[in-house]
Amino acid sequence: MRAHIEELINQALGYLKRDGQLPRELDSEVQIDRPRDPEHGDYACNIALLLARPAKMKPRAIAELIVSKLPASKRVAEVTVAGPGFLNFVASEHHLRSVVREVLASDARFGHLPPGSQPDILAEYVSANPTGPLHVGHGRGAAYGASLSAILKAAGHRVHREYYVNDHGRQMDILAVSVWLRYLELCGEAVPFPDNGYRGEYIYDIARSVRNRHGDDLRHPARTIGADLPADEKDGGDKEIYIDALIATARRMLGESGYEACFQAALEAMLADIREDLEEFGAVFDRWFSERELDLNGALERAIERLEAGGWLYTENGARWFRSSELGDDKDRVVVRENGRTTYFASDIAYLLDKLERCPGTLIYIFGADHHGYVPRLKAAARGLGEDPDRLEFQLVQFAILYREGKQISMSTRSGQFTTLRRLREEVGNDAARYFYIMRSHEQHLDFDLDLATSHANENPVFYVQYAHARIFSIFRQLEGRGMKHNSAIGDAALKHLAEKQERKLMQAMGRWPEIIESSARRRSPHDIAHYVHELAGLFHTYYNATPILVENDDLRNARLNLIVAVRSVLAAGLGILGVNAPEQM
Repeated sequence: MRAHIEELINQALGYLKRDGQLPRELDSEVQIDRPRDPEHGDYACNIALLLARPAKMKPRAIAELIVSKLPASKRVAEVTVAGPGFLNFVASEHHLRSVVREVLASDARFGHLPPGSQPDILAEYVSANPTGPLHVGHGRGAAYGASLSAILKAAGHRVHREYYVNDHGRQMDILAVSVWLRYLELCGEAVPFPDNGYRGEYIYDIARSVRNRHGDDLRHPARTIGADLPADEKDGGDKEIYIDALIATARRMLGESGYEACFQAALEAMLADIREDLEEFGAVFDRWFSERELDLNGALERAIERLEAGGWLYTENGARWFRSSELGDDKDRVVVRENGRTTYFASDIAYLLDKLERCPGTLIYIFGADHHGYVPRLKAAARGLGEDPDRLEFQLVQFAILYREGKQISMSTRSGQFTTLRRLREEVGNDAARYFYIMRSHEQHLDFDLDLATSHANENPVFYVQYAHARIFSIFRQLEGRGMKHNSAIGDAALKHLAEKQERKLMQAMGRWPEIIESSARRRSPHDIAHYVHELAGLFHTYYNATPILVENDDLRNARLNLIVAVRSVLAAGLGILGVNAPEQM
């Protein structure tokens, strides 16, 4: 409808310019909005106010000229000029009835644009280090990324969803050593556990699998392991120096194959757990990209060569530095250490180059809010590679804090004292978790109320929306119980009987669904979808409570059944985008 009104206004402006009533050189970009007060109409346009100064005319006079030249339309019942020159449009009954017909004809694809009609997008999200189970913070990024990807797909983009696996580097070495030390415990060796190691029962689980597979082959006496190590933090030393020395000791004592056995066991176990967790949560990826691939496909070497060729690298203290501060970063960054090993940031640059080569459109990075520093450095990397930094888009997801009985639940990942995503899902269910995670803007902190999420009351927003969907199914069960059937053809012919105020509101709300998809995709805001389905559910509940649907009159009954089938379809589509089930009964 917005596009239709925009076209009508542009035609009117064309006539006015042709007839000399408005200057031909006027730049007339039309924008259609919803009026703040529904009493003013269904759509509003401020084009007359925007043209007043360049046209040297009063905005109201321009608005009245536009109204005089507007082509007739079956979809518009009334156009009025309000205030200083706003144009207000009221949708016709013909248009509202056509919304019901369109929803029923296209079902779940109502409001969707054709695939590939918008630019390609590569969205990377979650990408948590495989050093432990996913926690509730990762869950919000997963819910946001999955829902945003679904919205962008509905809006006509081809979307590739990717998880970047940090399977190379120091944190994975710490995980491997943590597993080995727990393995030694299981073998009866009392080895002090490092302050900087990974704790939690999951480390023991992986260690048990290592022992089941390798027996005592990786066992070494505890006294030989700590003989030459520096002091750990609890003994007055430096925990970082201690863990690095412990990693070197493990590599030396285990040899390449033994160390790799612990490393791979940890990596495979954690990746399998993360993948299963996310798939059960409805966050499915098209590709799990291994950091190790960057060496294999030459992206790491190509990226450094590209920076070198552009004159963006220099040597200092034996290391190779990227002049990123000259390209918008807050400081220069090391890409190759003195020992010749590349840094994490070098891998980030190589991964960026690889993605730019694979995707011709926009790269969306969905990071936790604590990763805000990555924005200027990756933009600088794009410039250094000779690529357009505007192709990179960053969405920073704020933290989620769990509350039970009004009290905050604390978390610490390294110590193992944290609430996992899996545990949260088991407590509140996937549907509540997905909905609660995205019902507020990702740019705002989220207070996740566990008590509310598990309640079966209208105050629980996901229950409220799902209940509306299930309620419609219950009406059809009542219909069948009365020995009656729904005749959609009769209902279609009788849509003119939908004259109640609440029926008009339902049709108006459904007519906004294509606009909601478009604006939510443009604003990268899944919470708009959550607010919309909650509003539509509320309109239906009000209608249901005030209006009998299974009336004796065949025409009216079938028209109302057509209406609520359309409502059910839009509710299901909205919940589907959010990754929430649309139940038939509750």
